[in-house]
Amino acid sequence: MSLLKAFYQYAGKEAGLDEAGRGCLAGPVVASAVILPQEADHPLLNDSKKLTEKQRMLLREWVKENAVVWAIGMASAEEIDEINILNASFLAMHRAVDQLDIKPELLLVDGNRFNKYSGIPHQCMIKGDAIFRSIAAASILAKTERDLLMYELDSSFPQYCWKQNKGYPTKLHKEAIAFHGLTDHHRKTFNSSIQLQLPL
Repeated sequence: MSLLKAFYQYAGKEAGLDEAGRGCLAGPVVASAVILPQEADHPLLNDSKKLTEKQRMLLREWVKENAVVWAIGMASAEEIDEINILNASFLAMHRAVDQLDIKPELLLVDGNRFNKYSGIPHQCMIKGDAIFRSIAAASILAKTERDLLMYELDSSFPQYCWKQNKGYPTKLHKEAIAFHGLTDHHRKTFNSSIQLQLPL
């Protein structure tokens, strides 16, 4: 059994929410919403960042098979440029909740900020993906969904090495951008800390 908590407040009626890809230079930000039954647990269940790729893929199937309901939401690179990465992350989370077949009574959100979802209260939880099973499950679905998408995009844009870097700002990725320019999948607005000199 994992050491994570089953619920924050509403047994069986709260959805964990998490996202993947906020710190990337390319690709969408991907979010997931997951409602787990009280008995659902797995000894490896944890924050996706603490797992190997093999463990994440194993747990991806476990979550899909054991969740009461789950859903994926995304916000594109274009939307990220339009509304900024923070708001795009919230948008992706809202889209995930939109697709749930069961309406939760509470949204348990990883992090310290969230844009209110109409009709459902929420609770933000810093490092919640290492505390609650539902958020950990959402982090795993969001991470694996995004990684699989970047693998697909890599086949069309191998020069950016997205299969290896998943769109994150590695040295090779930044060098590829400087040499080849930007694709439609790149975010045109970058965090100033990245300090890239990119062609527009």
